[in-house]
Amino acid sequence: MEVHAPFIAPYGQRDQRKLFVLNMSSHTPTDIKLYQKSRLLEIGFSTGETFTLPCEYLRTHAKSAEITTSDVPVSGKSGVNIVKIEPQGTYALRLFFDDGYDSGILSWNSLFDLGANQEANWQAYLQALEKHGLKRHTGDNPEDRTVSIRILYFIGLAKIAGRESDEIQLPKAVRDVQGLLVLLRANGEKWQKAFADDAVQVTVNKHFAELFTLLEDNDEVAIVPLNRGR
Repeated sequence: MEVHAPFIAPYGQRDQRKLFVLNMSSHTPTDIKLYQKSRLLEIGFSTGETFTLPCEYLRTHAKSAEITTSDVPVSGKSGVNIVKIEPQGTYALRLFFDDGYDSGILSWNSLFDLGANQEANWQAYLQALEKHGLKRHTGDNPEDRTVSIRILYFIGLAKIAGRESDEIQLPKAVRDVQGLLVLLRANGEKWQKAFADDAVQVTVNKHFAELFTLLEDNDEVAIVPLNRGR
């Protein structure tokens, strides 16, 4: 038995894009990770592909069967998160979101399809939102909000920075760890080498972070060099 995601073709757009042809049970996951801080689900498959899927994308593309026929896209989910993942036998995942939605069951093939066609799906979704006069967010746009963080520099990084910490307001274009490192490297040649992506370990609020980890207001970001000899 296979449970299909009821919403793989985005709003009548399936025939307008090239899709991977999927056979029943043709894709098996080898690794599934939920990054709640960044609101991302990462899933790797036995065929070598790894996809990083935003919770918003999964929420808006995993409609329950009773509303599959609706042409109106799910909107206002830019900040939604997954709170629990529940395996459905050996063929699917059931996702529980923090807005109360828990009817989305995605088979391995469906998750692969969502990952392989993410860009096309997302563009079609944005077009559908515009068509219906809807938005990804409710209220003020989260991207317009002020985000101030505290940065802690450790070991040789404190010497390069000339201080042990900074409190900064992030530019609107910087909302994750990778963007922060790019921002810091703009301070000069020594910073470019010391704050390279592969030269540091970053924690956010005392939890190990990935380059895609989101930064939010009042976060504490600690940066430690991986190689003291750099």
